[in-house]
Amino acid sequence: MAQHQKHRTSLKDMAKQLGVSIATVSRALRNSPEISVELQEKVKQLAKQMNYRPNPFAQSLRKDAPKMIGVVVPNLVTHYYAAVLDGIEQEALEAGYQVISANSHEDSHLESKAIDNFMNMHVVGIIACLSQNTTDYSSFEEISRMGIPLVFFGRTCLPDRFSSVTANGDEAAKMATQHLIDTGSRRIAFIGGPNHLDMVQRRKHGYLEALKENHLTIERDLVVCGKIDYQVAMDTTIKMLQGPHCPDAILAFNDIITFAAFSAIKQMKLRIPEDVALIGFTDDVHAKYMTPQLSAIEDQSELMGRTACQTLLQHIQGDTNVYKQIVPQQLVIRETSAKHLPEQ
Repeated sequence: MAQHQKHRTSLKDMAKQLGVSIATVSRALRNSPEISVELQEKVKQLAKQMNYRPNPFAQSLRKDAPKMIGVVVPNLVTHYYAAVLDGIEQEALEAGYQVISANSHEDSHLESKAIDNFMNMHVVGIIACLSQNTTDYSSFEEISRMGIPLVFFGRTCLPDRFSSVTANGDEAAKMATQHLIDTGSRRIAFIGGPNHLDMVQRRKHGYLEALKENHLTIERDLVVCGKIDYQVAMDTTIKMLQGPHCPDAILAFNDIITFAAFSAIKQMKLRIPEDVALIGFTDDVHAKYMTPQLSAIEDQSELMGRTACQTLLQHIQGDTNVYKQIVPQQLVIRETSAKHLPEQ
């Protein structure tokens, strides 16, 4: 969270700086012929320096107009992000706020555009989860400079500036990997997303820790982190299963990769879990209705959304502390993970 709370530059701020009326500044920005070209340029230059953003709703604003929170997610059609958004909306509504959401479609440019649109709309705060290819954080740095409250969830950046709500992915992945080991798996693969994402790093770390603690060899060919894409994950899984050192279990990073791995195993006419065991990070809605039923690391996604919104509301009310909230995940064992039952 930005430590210096700055208000958005207003017409009044610029008028005061230039020693002219608010009406004059407004007319200058609209290229009114009543204002000299010289003064128009002077006003526009100052507007750029002070990062002034016009409010397209300014004329219609009332004291009772809804206070808006902007939310940007990577993939709104997945159950996880829909459930997080549902939690945000519930919490916001209870506090008297409205929510407007944007889907980045896992694209950093669309993400940046959504953030820019939110600022132009003068939202009172933003909740965001990074797209998988975001490595340039300049949009968020600008938010920090402007003092606009922002909270990350899931995938985060700039941890010294912004609060975040994440899951205990490292612990959950370690627990899931240990379960696979305890029930007979030995050559366990990890299929993840882009390595620069902190969420990927946490989950991969937990997986590797479990292998190390059980003195199992870490095989490079069985640790593949790349694009979060169904077909890419399908191809990756098939390549692994056709290789000379086929895994006997897979830990999948998220629901897209989990479903792709599940389909690939089936396509290869291998049995789950007898030939290849599987645990994925996904939600109970999908996991229960797969055949066999999927063992899964499940997010408390609605709670994550509520927690992110609660944290944002604290910042909107003036709290400048940076919070690191953890919403624990739950390992639910069903039918896809145990080659045999653990010894009692």
